Amino acid sequence: MTTDPVAKQPTTTVPTATEPRATEPSATEPSGRHTRGALSFGAEVRRQLGRRRTLWSFVIMLALPVILIGAFALGRTSGPPGGSRLSDLAQQGSANFAIFALAAASDFLLVVLAALFAGDAVPAEASWSTLRYLLIAPVPRARLLASKWAVAIVSLGVAIVVYLGWGLLVGGLAYGWAPFTNPAGGVLGWGELLPRLAIAAAYLFVTLLQVAGIAFVLGVRTDAPLGAVGVAVLVAIVSSILGQIDSLGDLRNGLPLHYIRAWQDLLTPQVDWTAMGHGVLWSVLYTLLTVGLAFAVFRRKDVLS
Repeated sequence: MTTDPVAKQPTTTVPTATEPRATEPSATEPSGRHTRGALSFGAEVRRQLGRRRTLWSFVIMLALPVILIGAFALGRTSGPPGGSRLSDLAQQGSANFAIFALAAASDFLLVVLAALFAGDAVPAEASWSTLRYLLIAPVPRARLLASKWAVAIVSLGVAIVVYLGWGLLVGGLAYGWAPFTNPAGGVLGWGELLPRLAIAAAYLFVTLLQVAGIAFVLGVRTDAPLGAVGVAVLVAIVSSILGQIDSLGDLRNGLPLHYIRAWQDLLTPQVDWTAMGHGVLWSVLYTLLTVGLAFAVFRRKDVLS
C-alpha cells in the first residue's frame, strides 16, 4: 500500500492579506492619540503637580506664615503704639497679619514662584528628553507652548489665592478675627476689606506676569530649567536695586516690578488707582513682548532633546 508523502506533511497557516498581524507599539513612536492627550490642559496640570519643585514651592509658601507667627512669638507681643509699618500691627488680627504676610512674600517669594512655574515648563521636558516626542504628534508647536503657558499662569494665580487665604486663616487662629487697622490711621471692616484683598490678589497676579514672561522666553531658549528661573529672578533683583537710584528719575517707572507694591494703595480709605493703573499697563506690555518672543523663538527652534 502506498501513501502520498505530501499528505503526511504538517499543514501550516499562511496569513493572508486580510488577516492582520499582531504588532507591538514602538516605545519611541507614540501614537497621535496618546500624544495629543499628553498635550491637553489636564495632562499639563498633572505634569506640573508631579514636579517635586512645584510641590516643595507650595510647602515653603504655606510654611512662611507659620514661620512669621513663630518669629512674632519669640519677639515682643505687640508693636509699638502708633507704629507706621505693617509689621508693627501684624499681630492685631487676621486681616493685619495676612496683609503683612502678603507684603513680605510679594517682593521675593512670589517672584520666585512666578519664575519657577513659567521658566521650568519647557526646559523640564527637554531635560527629560520628552519634548521631541511630544512634538511628533500632528499638533502645532503653538498649541504645546500655549498649554504650558496657561498652566504656568494658572499655577501662579492659585498660589497667590491659596497664600492669601492661608494667611487669613492662620492669622485668625493666632491673633483673632479683628478687622484691618491701617498704620496710618483708620479701620477697614471685613465687608470693605475682602473685595479690596481680591483686587490686590488680582493686581499682584497681573504684575507678576512680567516675571513669568521673562522666565518663559528664557526657558524656551535653554534646556536648563533652573537657568531660566535664576536669570528671571536676577532680572527682578537688579530691577529692584535700580529702582532705589533717585538719579534715574522717571526712567525707573519702566523697570520690571517697579509698581509691585502699588496694591497697598488699596488699604487707604480713599483708594488712589494711578500707580496700579501704571503697573498694569507696564506688566501687560512686558508680558506681550516676552510671550510673543517665546512663541516666535519656539516655532523656529531645533528640538533635539
